[in-house]
Amino acid sequence: MSLKMKINHLNLHYGDFHALKDVNIDITENAVTALIGPSGCGKSTFIRTLNRMNDLIDNVTITGEISLEGIDIKKCDVIELRKRVGMVFQKPNPFPMSIYENVIYGPKIHGAKDKKVLDAIVEKSLRGAALWEEVKDRLHKPALGLSGGQQQRLCIARVLAVEPEVLLMDEPTSALDPASTLKIEDLMEQLKKEYTVVIVTHNMQQAGRISDFTSFFLNGEIIESDKTENIFYKPRDKRTEDYITGRFG
Repeated sequence: MSLKMKINHLNLHYGDFHALKDVNIDITENAVTALIGPSGCGKSTFIRTLNRMNDLIDNVTITGEISLEGIDIKKCDVIELRKRVGMVFQKPNPFPMSIYENVIYGPKIHGAKDKKVLDAIVEKSLRGAALWEEVKDRLHKPALGLSGGQQQRLCIARVLAVEPEVLLMDEPTSALDPASTLKIEDLMEQLKKEYTVVIVTHNMQQAGRISDFTSFFLNGEIIESDKTENIFYKPRDKRTEDYITGRFG
């Protein structure tokens, strides 16, 4: 398995608050990497550094290196970076427009105009997000009329439409019911064939089910990173074991 992203000695401060402390992690290509740990331990802050979303926040200082296929992301054009490294958020956030317009929003920004091309992108992206069969007859209806689980898959389709290489998911199922959650989990199994997936999850069972690699965060530090089965069944650090077994968190 080859590396997609490499993070070395990453530190992040919000003003005087040291939110990420010397984080080192490798993100493997075509695999799902889960980030687990208690609330407020830095998981979401970390995932947002991977496509420079924390750059939008005042008073943030970031040191260390994050590379995407060997290139420091600080040297990348930020619009191009966010095309390559897409983000799906905790709550579904479709735009108040049609399903079709939601999906073509990104490709149009990047210059796609031909209707046949856009139609093909819409079908491919919705199929990629396992939503096509459910919405193909109402593409021009409002996206906000979809259920929560469908809205989240539409947001995934919207990211896929610009053909990213990495898919960041910040607790993508925390606002969803169990049936919708299962659909998103099944979808991840398919997505990793074409994309590199990094997911923040509070749900330990979910991390165990869907991820190939797991990193355990605590107080802004990575305590342990390994193959998922090792983290869950043979953790090297007592704190990892305590968190996995529910003794704290």
